[in-house]
Amino acid sequence: MTGIPTAVPPTVTGDTLAAFKAAQGQRLAGDDLAKSTFTQSGSPTSGLTFYDLEPGAKLLYPVLTPLRNSIPRVSGRGGIQANWKAITGVNTTGVRAGVSGGNRGGVIAVRTQDMNAVYRGLGLEASVDFEADYAAEGLDDVRALAVQNLLESLMIQEEQMILGGNASVALGTTATPVVTASNSGGALAAGTWSVIAVGLTLEGYLNGSVTGGIQGQMTRTNADGSSDQFGGGAAKPSTAATGTTTGSAGSLAATVAPLAGAVAYAWFWGAAGAEKLGAITTINSVVITDLAVGTQTAASLGGGDNSQNSLSFDGLLYQAFKGGSNAYVQVMPTGTAGTGTPLTADGAGGIVEIETALKAFWDNYRLSPQEIWVSSQEAQTISRKILTGNANSAQRFVFNTDQALLGGGVMVRTYLNRYSMVGGQTLDIKVHPNMPAGTILFRTTRLPYPLANVTNVTQMRMRRDYYQIEWPLRTRRYEYGVYCDGVLQNYFPPAFGVITNIANG
Repeated sequence: MTGIPTAVPPTVTGDTLAAFKAAQGQRLAGDDLAKSTFTQSGSPTSGLTFYDLEPGAKLLYPVLTPLRNSIPRVSGRGGIQANWKAITGVNTTGVRAGVSGGNRGGVIAVRTQDMNAVYRGLGLEASVDFEADYAAEGLDDVRALAVQNLLESLMIQEEQMILGGNASVALGTTATPVVTASNSGGALAAGTWSVIAVGLTLEGYLNGSVTGGIQGQMTRTNADGSSDQFGGGAAKPSTAATGTTTGSAGSLAATVAPLAGAVAYAWFWGAAGAEKLGAITTINSVVITDLAVGTQTAASLGGGDNSQNSLSFDGLLYQAFKGGSNAYVQVMPTGTAGTGTPLTADGAGGIVEIETALKAFWDNYRLSPQEIWVSSQEAQTISRKILTGNANSAQRFVFNTDQALLGGGVMVRTYLNRYSMVGGQTLDIKVHPNMPAGTILFRTTRLPYPLANVTNVTQMRMRRDYYQIEWPLRTRRYEYGVYCDGVLQNYFPPAFGVITNIANG
């Protein structure tokens, strides 16, 4: 076409291209292009960073309540205690049954007993600030979570009470220790050392530690501002005993007479009048090799017996320990200080002490328990002693040839009781989370007596089972309580038994 000018591209010389590249390099090196507008923050809570938080708090704590789960719960009928009568013996004078012609037989005597169990209220409280409720929105319902935590906490406390609550067994005064000093075996400096022992109930043991101390007389401030006083589970401290060491490698061996109802012992030592807590043992002895590491002094406990908790009911252990219960109770011998006396393999696939207990149940009451409750220590000891008891003919092993199922470790889960009219009777061995090392509990869940009129050997009799209270607002805080009210009934304490003071070994 004519008349239309043709565009002529600009001429790019070598000097022009070089100048353009240089300018571009300067721009890329400048602050405006060298940095990104947005970068990933090094902190999860700064910058424009999404917080990847999963909704719902993770509840990473155990709620282990095997006795509470298995013991039936029945409704009470008012009153302040559950009451029942029992016939505990028939023909107690042994009147002979033979009769002469035309005459009547002799008259039998029976033995009766009135029994009762006082109801106790159990409860715990928690609160949620208004601001905590606002702040948790989108994460969790903290008000519901508070009530759930309360219920689970109450169940855990109830389980401890079912096992070892102690309202009626006074431990009394701990005996004076016997202290033997040695100039070797430890790191005690030369001097005269004073030693004090204190017996502990299960409650005292579970709530005590060397660093935190043991509990004597307790005063608790409640949610409503009131206060309660009760025993923390410690017996009256012993009189001090002394031992003298020389040199710089001294040690002390201390033993104390076993205290009926004690499942552990706290040991204080140091200069006279300044003895500090240094050890808690589940046998009635200790070997002292160094200074006490605790800070609690024996003097801080006072001079009273604080072993009973007036706000508790008697649990299975203390229903057995209670005087007149006729339950089987065996306290292992003291043995060597610091070592004690462990369970004994009988060489026939059994344990001497368990065999003795089972024989006593049969000889005295013609019954067999169904469960043996132990700590992890005794579970391990029983397995080890049975499997090394040199009784190959008494063992039965079942092997699965599937290679994928091969695994290590052996656990004895049952014990065969040979003292029974029906032949061998199997007892389940169960580990309890609150059972102290050194203690075994035999539990009976059914009686072999015809027409005993006992549906449940033990039961929780409840005036009021678990209930929740949301208290009226008095501040900008939601306040909650979870409560129950009842007592552990045990219709036949002789069907239960305890072995205690068992050493590890």
